[in-house]
Amino acid sequence: MKDKMVLLGVTGSIAAYKAVDVASKLTQAGCQVDVVMTKCGTEFVTPLSFRSITHRRVITDMFAEPEEYDIEHIALAERADAVLICPATANIIAKLAAGIADDMLSCVVLATRAPVLVAPAMNVHMWENNVTQENVARLRGRGFKLIEPGYGSLACGDVGKGRLAELEDILAAVRLTLDRKDDLAGKHIVVTAGGTQEPIDPVRLICNRSSGKMGYALAGAAAERGARVTLITAPTSLPVPGGVELVPVQTALEMREAVLGATADAAALIMAAAVADYRPATAARSKLKKEDFPLMQLELIRNPDIISEISGPVVKVGFAAESDNVIQNATAKLRSKGLHLIVANCIAEAGSGFGSDTNKVTLIDARGNAEELPLMSKAEAAHRILDRVGTLLAEGSGHFPS
Repeated sequence: MKDKMVLLGVTGSIAAYKAVDVASKLTQAGCQVDVVMTKCGTEFVTPLSFRSITHRRVITDMFAEPEEYDIEHIALAERADAVLICPATANIIAKLAAGIADDMLSCVVLATRAPVLVAPAMNVHMWENNVTQENVARLRGRGFKLIEPGYGSLACGDVGKGRLAELEDILAAVRLTLDRKDDLAGKHIVVTAGGTQEPIDPVRLICNRSSGKMGYALAGAAAERGARVTLITAPTSLPVPGGVELVPVQTALEMREAVLGATADAAALIMAAAVADYRPATAARSKLKKEDFPLMQLELIRNPDIISEISGPVVKVGFAAESDNVIQNATAKLRSKGLHLIVANCIAEAGSGFGSDTNKVTLIDARGNAEELPLMSKAEAAHRILDRVGTLLAEGSGHFPS
């Protein structure tokens, strides 16, 4: 991040004091940090705190005389390598979603071509309000990077989602943005996500614990790196990453059909979805009444192995969620399915199980080389996986496994 220009926008949230630490860590990493504060932001922390940390002037007034004669909001927008709004209130999110530019910060965001990261912090009910969620979805659709708020005790006394994300997650998001590559530009990347659902009747189904978070992180990261992304997803409650084509499916057979169609012109297939191994032989059209089945017996049929059916010059990346003999089992899976790369993780390890926001994985390639990654956010892990995909694509078909 050395010598990168980061514009830090600070708005009127009690979490504004944490932005001082963000500015400090970015400055220590070698960034030049320009701070723009809203009027409400200055009520929670003083500009002097940021000036003491960054050794640069803090902008609080759109009509203040600039040090050099220029149109300051344009100059700030043009020299920024990234814009980070931390903390971001519901108010600034609403203004950005509507394209309102009535202060220095909103003018800069509207004028910049740099990537914009938004780290919300607010009351849980404000965060969950439909208006806020619609505004957040609108920003995501325009390519803004949302750093998800955390869950916990809030300043108002409520408990829920709305806390400013942890410092490490904010810095990681900035680092990934500043290190952003366009190595996948022009490539069609197909990503699958979530756990397929196999119906027993209109109410009951067979599924697994997959949250879809890793697949969605991969799809978003691939789009950030310039790829044309098709995200084939089983049902989840996750927000759709900006810039991806979404193909919703429910069952393994539906996912198979979608994958076979999407990979016809794809450069890579990343099967992060947890596809159910079996499905009921028949699904009842009406709800089965438990009174009629004191002992229910299901006949199960094996689902197709989707990734094994894909052939041709497509980089194939699989996942292996294991509880025992992780590397051995993952390596066997890599070979049996003809994969170029497999991502192995131990679901019994803290921070690496289903539904977590972090992952600790080992990348194993077709040559048998294994790279163990430390515990990191799924966004970071996604980029590390895509680094390897980019290398495989650059190597070409001569290095594909038979």
